[in-house]
Amino acid sequence: MIKDIHSTTTLHNGVKMPWFGLGIYKIEEGEELISTVHTALELGYRSFDTASLYQNERGLGIAIKAASISREELFITSKVWNTDQGYESTLTAFDESLERLGLDYLDLYLIHWPVPNLYKDTWKALEKLYQEGKVRAIGVSNFHIHHLQDVMNIGTIKPMVNQVEYHPKLSQEKLRFFCQQENIQLEAWSPLMRGRLQGEPTLMKIAAKYGKTIAQVILRWDLQNGVITIPKTTKKERLIENANIFDFFLTPEDMEQINSLNENLRTGKDPDHFGY
Repeated sequence: MIKDIHSTTTLHNGVKMPWFGLGIYKIEEGEELISTVHTALELGYRSFDTASLYQNERGLGIAIKAASISREELFITSKVWNTDQGYESTLTAFDESLERLGLDYLDLYLIHWPVPNLYKDTWKALEKLYQEGKVRAIGVSNFHIHHLQDVMNIGTIKPMVNQVEYHPKLSQEKLRFFCQQENIQLEAWSPLMRGRLQGEPTLMKIAAKYGKTIAQVILRWDLQNGVITIPKTTKKERLIENANIFDFFLTPEDMEQINSLNENLRTGKDPDHFGY
């Protein structure tokens, strides 16, 4: 039951991961990042998603250290970037991320993109990190079904999470169904489609019905589809608004109307055509 911001889902290895968190993509290190993280913590956020690419791991670590929340209450995710992929280089990249964050372990470590000829070796490195207890869960990001099948075929551990672009214009039904069948938790990045859904008539109508914003309706749709969501913002009012989605419930009809908005439309790149 997803009842509040502290609600968690249980990954297939038994680790509990919050359904709701904060993505910190493009938040520069410094006072803005520290202030945003501290405000989020005060509001009940406990899950924070970063990556080596974002160049703010150190800032997130400083913000966490300055807060009065115990490490055990937090869920910290980072990712290995494309140029660091491969077996040995991934192990090195992980250690560097951990050092920048100032942590003893990560809660979740992801392969950022499926770099051809490298992501299988990268996955083997993640398995080693997991087996050594340096990370509580491992997963992937931006993986299609065939990429997931590849790592499942060569690995001994199934990915626990697949973080992908996911919003009403890109509902990824086949991928979501596959992940459900395989007990791989789907997680949404860019859940609000970078603000491009603000004037969408169907969403406006549903939002008005509940006295909610379009963003709140979309984030609620994520959760009711069993998808973890990590919207990014630096504004306190948005942090409050985004988290205020646990006091209403979309009907099956609402869900179907939102599902029908899918156009397979991406704001990011297709993992099969990234230009690695």
